[in-house]
Amino acid sequence: MCGIVAMMSREPVNQRIYDALHLLQHRGQDAAGIATLDGLHFHMYKAMGLVRDVFRTRNMRDLTGNIGIGQVRYPTQGCASSNQESQPFYVNAPYGIMFAHNGNLTNAAELTQELYETDRRHINTTSDSEVLLNVLATEISRVTQTKSLDAEGVFEAVAAVHRRVRGSYGCCAVIAGKGLLAFRDPHGIRPLCYGTNVAEDGSIEHMVSSESVTMIGLGFKVERDIAPGEAIWIDLKGNVSVRQCAEHAELNPCAFEFVYFARPDSTIDGINVYGARLKLGEYLAKTVREKLDLSEIDVVMPIPDSSRPCAQQLAQELGIPYREGFIKNRYVGRTFIMPGQAVRKKSVRQKLNAMPVEFEGKNLLLVDDSIVRGTTMREIVRMARESGAKKVFVASSAPRVMFPNVYGIDMPTKSELLCGDGKDEAAVAEAIGADAVVYQTLEGLKGALHDMNPDVPRFDCSCFDGVYVTGDITDEYLARLDAARNAPVAKPAPDEEGDEAGEGKSTLA
Repeated sequence: MCGIVAMMSREPVNQRIYDALHLLQHRGQDAAGIATLDGLHFHMYKAMGLVRDVFRTRNMRDLTGNIGIGQVRYPTQGCASSNQESQPFYVNAPYGIMFAHNGNLTNAAELTQELYETDRRHINTTSDSEVLLNVLATEISRVTQTKSLDAEGVFEAVAAVHRRVRGSYGCCAVIAGKGLLAFRDPHGIRPLCYGTNVAEDGSIEHMVSSESVTMIGLGFKVERDIAPGEAIWIDLKGNVSVRQCAEHAELNPCAFEFVYFARPDSTIDGINVYGARLKLGEYLAKTVREKLDLSEIDVVMPIPDSSRPCAQQLAQELGIPYREGFIKNRYVGRTFIMPGQAVRKKSVRQKLNAMPVEFEGKNLLLVDDSIVRGTTMREIVRMARESGAKKVFVASSAPRVMFPNVYGIDMPTKSELLCGDGKDEAAVAEAIGADAVVYQTLEGLKGALHDMNPDVPRFDCSCFDGVYVTGDITDEYLARLDAARNAPVAKPAPDEEGDEAGEGKSTLA
């Protein structure tokens, strides 16, 4: 999962792209990058770390230009420890293209070989984003063999990309001397929206982003979500062209965006994230009422932050007092998206502190957004008991996570999932040390989201039900993912480590 943003204006865009990346920081904490176009010259800076740590005043001064893109990275394919895999990515032909991608390709290996053998293009990283960029560049090259690039040519190239590429992708690209492009995969798995703003001189500014929160935060008007398979092209004069470029497009937004990943103040595909989490609380309350003795529950308590709306609504529905017992350290990242199990486990107690006054002598119903690996919840249950809780029940606003997610969320192997072997609620309770566990039903999840927007035909719930909307995921494919995930990774040499953590400046003509 990553966050991307693109902007076109008559004014410098570097500061506002930086501000937008801050608003998207929850989507990736591994690396950050910004690229701008000034005339025909690209300027780029990217490095490992949080947005606030990556960019300094000297970096921002170099990012001149009125068109730009940015990305915060959360690696799901490729090497998490290499700055070479950070985005944006660049190719110098045709024209020069700077590119950022959110999602995950499911046929990246086949495309890499095809690009080398047929298109004579070399992929220099293990990132599927570089693969996608080179497919786009190849198709633009084909279109422009006999004519210059215009809107029709751009859309023809994107249509060819859709025919070749499988998986999830929300993308933005700046083509030197031509304009700004944004497009979304035919299934609409990953979010992407478009907005505008009237500048002081009366000109129209354009913005594309993974989430609407960036537009609200920067004073832009959210025009709409980019539809599945759709592309938006904005030329250097500010002319906007839109085209459906996929033959068979259908909206299947990722349900996990609403459960956990997206900010509550975003609206994705007509569904307000905060409202969706309240709805999940309503549906979860029905299941809790059926499976637990409510007389044994003294208080409902959320695991901050993303489960708070669900817990508040659940407590209201059940008529049980709501309490905040865990205090969150705002300066520690989200443990689910931290690379490495050991890092996640260590960071739980750094991130959360329990207040004994809210625990001692009470029976608690802890509410979390989901239980993926179980590491975090196991530590939280232990903390609750150490703080004096008599009984600890756990409720999850999401169903059991039983299957690998291959569309850009870091849960690619069954062996890493607590319920990957099919554990029922009793087995999960034993594994995490709880007195009982209640999961949201799959029907409850779908019902809550459908209530928020009945026009969405279906949602990608593959990590819950094993149904992969792209239709190309086989047991053999998942086995290869598992093998790759568990393969030993060579550590970089000492001199390489300094390079990876250091400067990422690049000026490209």
